[in-house]
Amino acid sequence: MPLTLNQIRDNCAKARRRMAQARAEGWAFGAFNLDDEATLKAVALAAKAKNAPVLVEVSQGEVDDIGLDNVRDMVENYKRQYEVEMYVNLDHSPNIDAAFDGIEAGFEFIHIDISQSNHEASEEEIIEATKRVVDYARLTGASVESEPHYFGGSSNLHEEQIDYEEIKKTFSTPEGMRSFVEQTGIDTYAAAIGNLHGKYPAPKVLDLELLKQLRAASDCNISLHGGSGTPGHYFREAVKIGVSKININSDMRIAYRTALENVLDENPKEFSVAKLINKEVVPAVQKVVEAKIDDFNSAGKAVV
Repeated sequence: MPLTLNQIRDNCAKARRRMAQARAEGWAFGAFNLDDEATLKAVALAAKAKNAPVLVEVSQGEVDDIGLDNVRDMVENYKRQYEVEMYVNLDHSPNIDAAFDGIEAGFEFIHIDISQSNHEASEEEIIEATKRVVDYARLTGASVESEPHYFGGSSNLHEEQIDYEEIKKTFSTPEGMRSFVEQTGIDTYAAAIGNLHGKYPAPKVLDLELLKQLRAASDCNISLHGGSGTPGHYFREAVKIGVSKININSDMRIAYRTALENVLDENPKEFSVAKLINKEVVPAVQKVVEAKIDDFNSAGKAVV
């Protein structure tokens, strides 16, 4: 059953309060990508086991496959079934219309990322589009996230090494963050401090000193995209500094595929693949999510 506008507004208001609590108390929401129902179940089970608040998120590919309203309904059903605190984020929404659709569907968090569809988008174009989404989000009170440039990588297993000299060119700066937040009115700033979408051969290295400077530069919430393949000690320090949201995707996808390949190899005559997924794949993804929840210091923080 669709949520009413008042229910959506209540959810968004709670999400805002909880983000403020996360920052004040030194923990972060894990934002875990939803590829299918099995992934959602794994996140819900992890949230239940750890008594942790979580975000589930979908990018445009998942939106095209599943549908915004279906995602909203699935999340509401799992929230009730497992009695967990869970919100929905529209991740890397590639244009204004798509972001508006997410707001109208009742998502509590909206990430507008014009550079996703146009890597060459100017900062002026990004600012103008972001301002329009911030204005429209007042309909429900949804929190809006953005950044002033293209965020590299992809949610996959990469074979190439990370070229830090190259990605440092797109690192956030305190002055740039302050200016972008003031011009757009966003709620959450997606910081670039060495985080990069995807998982790479070597662990990622985050510039925590730069993060401290960003935290001091603005009162805006800070998120970290591209959390997969990052040693946990960086996250534990980042939440102490004041990061409120950390995105995880590739680590979950790798666990999913590895578990699926193994269980199919071990059961060549079993054609109920859904049964195998529930038996082996869901627990494998759940294990990844639980480990991240521990790193984000969000275990025991749920308010249902």
